[in-house]
Amino acid sequence: MQFGIDVQVAQGFAALQGKKVGAIVNPTSVDANFVHLIDLLHAAPGVTLGALFGPEHGVRGEAQYMVAVDEVSRDRRTGVPVYSLYGHTFESLTPRAEWLVGLDALVFDIQDVGSRYYTYIYTMALAMKAAARAKLAFYVLDRPNPIGLSLTEGNLVGEQYRSFVGLYALPTRHGMTAGELARLLNEQEQIGVELHVVPVEGLTRTSAWERAFIPPSPNMPTLDTALVYPGMCLGEGTNVSEGRGTCRPFEQFGAPYLKSYQVADHLNAQQLPGVTFRPCSFTPTFDKWKGESCEGAFIHVTDAQAFLPLRTGLAVFQACFQLGGKDFAWRADAYEFVEDVPAFDLLCGTDQVRRGYEAGRPLEALVEGFDAQLRSFEPLRRRYALYP
Repeated sequence: MQFGIDVQVAQGFAALQGKKVGAIVNPTSVDANFVHLIDLLHAAPGVTLGALFGPEHGVRGEAQYMVAVDEVSRDRRTGVPVYSLYGHTFESLTPRAEWLVGLDALVFDIQDVGSRYYTYIYTMALAMKAAARAKLAFYVLDRPNPIGLSLTEGNLVGEQYRSFVGLYALPTRHGMTAGELARLLNEQEQIGVELHVVPVEGLTRTSAWERAFIPPSPNMPTLDTALVYPGMCLGEGTNVSEGRGTCRPFEQFGAPYLKSYQVADHLNAQQLPGVTFRPCSFTPTFDKWKGESCEGAFIHVTDAQAFLPLRTGLAVFQACFQLGGKDFAWRADAYEFVEDVPAFDLLCGTDQVRRGYEAGRPLEALVEGFDAQLRSFEPLRRRYALYP
């Protein structure tokens, strides 16, 4: 299997010959030999690397989640200007017009993980809009979706719940690549950029991940993390630790007010497909409950094809809500530049789930209507598919 970057390396970056380009990159932007796109473009004959743009966590992936990165700096290896696309305001997420002056094209090559919360696809979309305004070509060097292209799950984000963790009406697990999403958003959102997607050669919708997994962000260390993330990221909207500050974020969860065996027994009794819960305890080194012992459960996926990450995550935080009693709380501070909508609702793309928890509704009622929304998305997913 050849990723988009590998295809371009084999072609000597022919598509970029004679162009001065800006590259939107992070630590995942490497070819099959682990050479970074920055170095490849900097050394490519006939191509001028004019600027680098860093998404959330920065070009080198050093910043923690929701931590603003310095607006302008210099790449320590090449001396090329580095511009941050994740600052203190929503406006900071879009490349400034003056940063694009003199460029002919933007190149996006960042690993997505298949969940709509993951912000890189929105960095891509906002950069596409900026490129369209500046009349620059936009290239996406495509990569496989590490949790696959055959399965989807969840609802579509409601208009009033749009944010940087759900900027467009996408399902929670979208089952698309960044290149496919670029095609969809360019047309459906009427971005109108000159878009060139370099597909992955040898990829099908049932392909398994074949390459070393490079953490695309500090709390996405493994493929196992990516698989549970479409459900467990919901924990960011609560006072339950989603395992940040441990070696296995999102695969384990807990709080000082929970009892591990009670949580695990409660969840295992529901017989959720493809998953088993093991009682566990951990002490986060940062973020929620730093330095305090948390009890909860570890999520062991036993059948990845049967596993429903969103349904599992909804069950997990419903259990925390029920068993935590008055100690459980919704996140109340600003989240991803939004202050007037609860973080949990932004992540869910609706207030239906939170209100369902509070009303004591069963799990099935929490996702009522989700399947119909998912079916409405399928024609779009097929229309912009690049892989058989």
